Amino acid sequence: MAESEKLVILGASHAGVQLAVSLREAQYAGSITLLSDENHIPYHRPPLSKEFLKNEELAVQMLRAQEFYSDNDIALIKPNSAVGIDLDNRLVELDDGRKLEYSKLCIATGSRPRALDIAGTDAAQVYQLRDADDAHQVRNAAREHKSAVIIGGGFIGLEAAATLHGLGLEVVVVEAAPRLMGRAVAPEISKYVLDKLRKLGIRVYLDTPITEISTANGAVSGVVCEEKHFACDMVLIGVGVVANDELAGEAGLVVGNGIHVDEMMRTSNENVFAIGDVAAYEHWLLGGARVRLESVQNATDQARNVAANMMGNKKPYRAVPWFWSQQADMKLQMVGLSHNSQKRISRENPERQALSVFHFDDNDKLLAIDTINAPGEHMAGRKLIEAGLSPTVEQAADKDFSLKNLL
Repeated sequence: MAESEKLVILGASHAGVQLAVSLREAQYAGSITLLSDENHIPYHRPPLSKEFLKNEELAVQMLRAQEFYSDNDIALIKPNSAVGIDLDNRLVELDDGRKLEYSKLCIATGSRPRALDIAGTDAAQVYQLRDADDAHQVRNAAREHKSAVIIGGGFIGLEAAATLHGLGLEVVVVEAAPRLMGRAVAPEISKYVLDKLRKLGIRVYLDTPITEISTANGAVSGVVCEEKHFACDMVLIGVGVVANDELAGEAGLVVGNGIHVDEMMRTSNENVFAIGDVAAYEHWLLGGARVRLESVQNATDQARNVAANMMGNKKPYRAVPWFWSQQADMKLQMVGLSHNSQKRISRENPERQALSVFHFDDNDKLLAIDTINAPGEHMAGRKLIEAGLSPTVEQAADKDFSLKNLL
């Protein structure tokens, strides 16, 4: 790789940082510029809704020490945002007026919390939880307030709900859909989590859309639904995310719920890649349907794939997707994609407070496994799906059958 090569990476979270790391590990000789719109050294995001909220002494966990970037000749520019991309002249314009030349560009701009179009969201005690600054605000608020309403029953909302409840707040979760985490896990998992949260004392309401966040004297006083009013003194909104693909679209790249990329993570311009939450690609496990996957695993694996491609080791992205979430004493782990699931088989182990749900297609081929407190089955599932192997329906239903026997 020629030293004259210039790589610019837009976004310094898990995907962007991993790309820079992987390239330097592979002896990439060109220049690397990593652009961050935050003033923090790049950091781990998963702890922000869990351990970080619990411990007011805990600092954000850096992905790499600050000196790593200078030691490896990675120019980390922060805080600074790209405001324009000139594809013809291979230039990135920054908000401070500078223009960066590139040979290759990788867009890893991630996603942002979806906004709620209702009254009251601009109140000071209404929070979202996406970055370190958000997490600091929520952590401080948890020490000042006594009750919280979580709007949204997805992973972030439920992780925060369990954490805030553990800190002593009275917590209500309000979800507009008929079940928790409905887009991501099996109904059996949703029900298990619902029952567990309610047993802990967290009030959870389903099929309950929000109409307004009420305020009094400039402060949050509650959340209003069509038939209910939940009094509280802080609100956390977690109703999904939106891909930060506007800059790419304005530059002329093909977008649509993310930046469209091919199996090599290349955009519609051969010199531009996209990875992480912002990348929408045709997934081999879904028969070519285009998806965005919002997980650290997906971000870092895509970054490694692009690094290999840039170094001449051309290969399509084929990592098996997996994800995890910690809610109270429940470790949720998902592997595979259950979008085309035609049959679900559950096995439960009450002694370990464990539950696994196996997703099969109409030919009884294993597509995905959702688990709670069953790390062994999750890890075996990752290997099985990667190898294209499946337990039978009968084996999946037998809690005494070890998936490791199939490996």
